[in-house]
Amino acid sequence: MRITLVEDNVSLAKGINYRLEDAGHAVDVLHDGSAAEGYLARDQADLVILDINLPGQDGLSLLKQMRGRGDTRPVILLTARADTEDRVTGLDAGADDYLIKPFEMAELEARVRALLRRRDIPQQQLRTFGALQFDPAARQLFDGQTEIDLPRREMSVFECLLAVEGRTVSKTAVLDHVYGVGADVEETVVEVYVSRLRSRLKQYGITIRTRRGLGYQMSAET
Repeated sequence: MRITLVEDNVSLAKGINYRLEDAGHAVDVLHDGSAAEGYLARDQADLVILDINLPGQDGLSLLKQMRGRGDTRPVILLTARADTEDRVTGLDAGADDYLIKPFEMAELEARVRALLRRRDIPQQQLRTFGALQFDPAARQLFDGQTEIDLPRREMSVFECLLAVEGRTVSKTAVLDHVYGVGADVEETVVEVYVSRLRSRLKQYGITIRTRRGLGYQMSAET
């Protein structure tokens, strides 16, 4: 899943980012409330982790703006404020969960898993692509009843290409989806993952074309 993290403590943000990426998530990290305001209005993350005390604009204001425009994505608030009144304020503003600093990374991971499970995508919303079925909630790909075991980075590439329904995706967009916007990773890494994914899915009638100078396009035999 894709997660947006807004946290001004750079060291803490790096720790959370690494931990969530190790769990298979793509993470976009922002450190400023003002920058996050516009970003949250247009990003496609499945979950938001939001610090309350931010420069530019505080996390509670950002959360209220999200809920005010009908954004129902789950939000975990991070704060050093331990008073009951502060927790109530955060939850009343629309937060789904509230974590007090300092916290253990394992607890954050558990709360992320719990909130993502609550999204409960119905069975009829499984994506069918050619001979394959994809469960976006569980991040599982099936050939009939048999699960296709894809490494998590290749699964992220598949998700990105599937989401655009046959249109071409730029190499930069794939990289951002797999590692998060602004990650310090060479674009050549994408070529490796696409090549491996192409080889794994060929037997199922799935084709990934490289369009020189434009990006990648995935299609399925009909």
